[in-house]
Amino acid sequence: MPAQREVILNVNVLDVGFHPSAWRAPDLHPTSFIDPDYYAEVAKIAERGTLDALFLADGPALREDPAVKPTRALEPTTVLGVVASATEHLGLIGTASTTFNDPFDLADRFLSLDVVSGGRVAWNVVTTFHAGTAHNFGLSRIPDREARYRRASEFVDVVTALWESAATRVPVHHDGEFFHVHGVLPVPPSPQGRPLLVQAGGSPQGRTLAGRSADAVFSAELTLDAGRQHYRQVKDVARAAGRDPGSVKILPGLVTVVGSTEAEAIARYEDWESKAAERLGGMLGVDLSSLDPDRPIPEDLLLAPVDPSFSGSLGFREAVVRLALESRYSVSELLRKAGGFGHRLVVGSPEQIADTIEEWFVAGAADGFNLMPDGFPSGLTDFVDHVVPVLREKGIFQHEYAESTLRERFEGAPLPVRG
Repeated sequence: MPAQREVILNVNVLDVGFHPSAWRAPDLHPTSFIDPDYYAEVAKIAERGTLDALFLADGPALREDPAVKPTRALEPTTVLGVVASATEHLGLIGTASTTFNDPFDLADRFLSLDVVSGGRVAWNVVTTFHAGTAHNFGLSRIPDREARYRRASEFVDVVTALWESAATRVPVHHDGEFFHVHGVLPVPPSPQGRPLLVQAGGSPQGRTLAGRSADAVFSAELTLDAGRQHYRQVKDVARAAGRDPGSVKILPGLVTVVGSTEAEAIARYEDWESKAAERLGGMLGVDLSSLDPDRPIPEDLLLAPVDPSFSGSLGFREAVVRLALESRYSVSELLRKAGGFGHRLVVGSPEQIADTIEEWFVAGAADGFNLMPDGFPSGLTDFVDHVVPVLREKGIFQHEYAESTLRERFEGAPLPVRG
């Protein structure tokens, strides 16, 4: 274990970057997002920078307008198998929905990957809110939020029980509202016992699930005060559930645009600008196209009741609306702050980006971050080569991998029950 607390840094690889125009970058091909060698290259860059893990989202339905950007298409655990073979230390965090998976199959798939990777795997638990996904799985609509989270809570209980059965060989006997599972998982435990649990979701139901079960939380917070508030909320839920609050790591998303100077970073960001306003409006569930981009967004538009048909992330929406109201931002200003991604955007020099990471870390708003470079591989390379050294100089980030498993690296994550 490190002598002092160090910041956890994961890299979230979604398509070819977090700016909608990233696919236009000259250092990659628009089809890189379906090329295994692309993911292997990004993973090697992350490992060179001693980042803790590579994070993959999942989207089992087409969601983006192909005229705007390519959309992810490869199943996460398949890609993480490629990443595992290309690296030795990098953690592997894969997203899978509790709404559109079977708990036995998911437990088998993730623990198998954990075994072959030497104990480097985590499952990011989501419930999925995209209506098109339901149609792909033979459903007429997405279940309502309450039903999704009841299923998710039971799903997590079944999966963790199955993972424990891999070590104890004691059969699981579960009869619940959604699942009836009786048996033992035919996979051995991994060097870290079982995969870690990561939770992504900022709704009250999501925070409750995170505090009860998660080893880490992927959050969306845009201001320091909001970050502190969310940090305390999840830790309090964990404490109320009888857990050590320190065992739950809070990792907000952080979109980074790195330049040798702030002016250079701003110029890089402006080059990326495309249809970010359209993306931001979709995340808020409001039409921003008719607004003056340089005048404050009307409060009544932001405070209007959420349309019942809105199925997006309430956590993302809450964070962006709070930021817009507090600062009276225009569409242009909000795009600069939120990047149209629902996560905090930092555009600046390596020192500026390292300073904001340190500020949140020291202030009790984050245990680390899920990094979202504007474009791959250049945005990640710039972070590894220029921001990581500054963080090391500050004494808050690792110089080497001191632990062999992801569980050991996420200090304080409790070990699973062994028989």
